[in-house]
Amino acid sequence: MTQARITLDRDFTIGPVPRRLFGSFVEHMGRCVYTGIYEPGHPQADAQGYRRDVLELVKEMGPTVVRYPGGNFVSGYRWEDGVGPREDRPVRIDGAWHSIETNAFGLHEFVDWAKLADVEVMEAVNLGTRGVEEARSLVEYANHPSGTYWSDLRRKNGAEDPFDIKLWCLGNELDGPWQIGHKTADEYGRLAQETAKAMRLVDPSIELVAVGSSNRQMPTFGSWEHSVLTHTYSEVEYISMHAYYQEHAGDAASFLAEAVDMDEFIDGVISTIDAVKAAGKHKNQVDISFDEWNVWYQRGLETEDQPHKVAAGWKPYPRLIEDAYNVTDAVVVGTFLNSLLRHGDRVTIANQAQLVNVIAPIRSEEGGPAWRQSSFWPFARMAALASGQILRLAVDSGKVPTAKFGDVDAVDAAATWDAERGTIAVFLANRSLEESAEVELDLRGLAADRITRAEVLTIPAGGDRLTANTEDNQDAVGLTRLESVGIEDGKVRATLPKLSWAVVEIAAAAS
Repeated sequence: MTQARITLDRDFTIGPVPRRLFGSFVEHMGRCVYTGIYEPGHPQADAQGYRRDVLELVKEMGPTVVRYPGGNFVSGYRWEDGVGPREDRPVRIDGAWHSIETNAFGLHEFVDWAKLADVEVMEAVNLGTRGVEEARSLVEYANHPSGTYWSDLRRKNGAEDPFDIKLWCLGNELDGPWQIGHKTADEYGRLAQETAKAMRLVDPSIELVAVGSSNRQMPTFGSWEHSVLTHTYSEVEYISMHAYYQEHAGDAASFLAEAVDMDEFIDGVISTIDAVKAAGKHKNQVDISFDEWNVWYQRGLETEDQPHKVAAGWKPYPRLIEDAYNVTDAVVVGTFLNSLLRHGDRVTIANQAQLVNVIAPIRSEEGGPAWRQSSFWPFARMAALASGQILRLAVDSGKVPTAKFGDVDAVDAAATWDAERGTIAVFLANRSLEESAEVELDLRGLAADRITRAEVLTIPAGGDRLTANTEDNQDAVGLTRLESVGIEDGKVRATLPKLSWAVVEIAAAAS
């Protein structure tokens, strides 16, 4: 059995839990929008066409902010296509995802859905094929009260009150050669700088996210951030990060340790931000918006719905990257959430990509049911229970060997302390594929009273590490009670099964 000792000290904190850390992403890609959150005619659809079954799962999962409408999609998108009477909206080819965009769902529909879901809107502008004028017009349409061309058009289209969108992305992944409108760092940096200035002239209260590297493996990583921020540092509040991970060639041990890469990626971007800040003698602090992250088995886009496989040509909302997440994936997602929380002083926005169907924690079928994937549970519990201050942990854990990262901690952890609620929330993952882990929590400056919640996600009886929820068996993987947990001599002790993610909530008081 692996041993791990974790010390939590009330006075050693990283910072307050940023609520925008628990974000998600809705892109016009595959079936995320159409037959995902929106499906008129479905038995569970409301009068506006929103699927109530999906909406209830979204509320249960608890995202706080949702990025929209892309993603690669946004770099070829005309936002004007998605407003006004549906019968007047044009049908377009979407080059990013090789599909037909009907524009039946647009900005008004998303804002209305976001209100029902109780999430903040994070809107992206197209800086691939469009630029300054289109971006500032969109801000005027969305946020200006009335009396101008764009604000009065919004009112004519049914929204008397401004949408008051505060959070805006200045494009998407424009460092990538695959991106429509791909740019060099200097080309993008100048465009983002001027766009940001113009958008703020319309609404000075908005917050802006500059595009960072599409992933850590990009050949321009580091130099891209440095160049972009040299142009935009005074104009933006955030720079973005994107990262996707998958298991390669059955190397589950390395896959389970990929949060090590995420930690290093974040630390590298922080260093670049701070270097630009120092060199430019800036006073403001730019933080990180990790606005795309997840497990994604990148097998390409070779699905039966793709244009070259459909006799009639391109089609609306083809099935794209609808990964079925298993036990192993859920544990990895739990470690990514731990990494983000541990960096919550600088990563103050994060968006798991995406929300429904497309590499998503929620799945749905057209005309059929909606259900939770295994990755739903770590997100839902952390979003609900992480509050107050993020604790800076000292972890002394047994190791597991990996081919990619060498020896890594078997037990990965993050924790929060909420003085107002009187609760400690500890999020734990046992990466070991072979051994259970005995964990001791040593509390400093805190006195544990009782365990108020102890849940674990692990290999179910009769299953294996690849067990996943399906339409026919929607509850194969989920949370069960963590039985082996208790308080003894002021310390909390728990035993984690091999390959597991767990949450332990403790009623406690400062001592």
